[in-house]
Amino acid sequence: MLNRVILIGRLTRDPELRYTASGIPVARFSLAVDRPFTNQMGERETDFIDIVVWRKLAEICTNNLGKGRLVAVEGRLQIRSYETQDGQKRRVAEVVADNVRFLDWPKDRSDAPSSGGDDLGTEVAFNPDDVPF
Repeated sequence: MLNRVILIGRLTRDPELRYTASGIPVARFSLAVDRPFTNQMGERETDFIDIVVWRKLAEICTNNLGKGRLVAVEGRLQIRSYETQDGQKRRVAEVVADNVRFLDWPKDRSDAPSSGGDDLGTEVAFNPDDVPF
């Protein structure tokens, strides 16, 4: 079986970092993803998708992402159920991300990684001829 989701969109708010009772970091944010077609009025509609990231990735996202940043998210779709305090049952669909790529620079370029550091979000061109086997 396969459950894999890949999304590209912009954060609708800053990530919210919390910790489980056992101290594991978990962050949540929402991604605005445009649909690939227009509606009858010629407008492009947008889906707002909840994203959950765990552990080190949660801390990295919280420290480096903010509202409006463009990211690619890869993970799995999770449907979970819970009961509200007043007894109503709710279902939530969210993407549990295991890979987040930063696709743009922060508006304040002083936050951008230095060329000698951790170049998050930058792509390196791959040439199959460079592989030694």
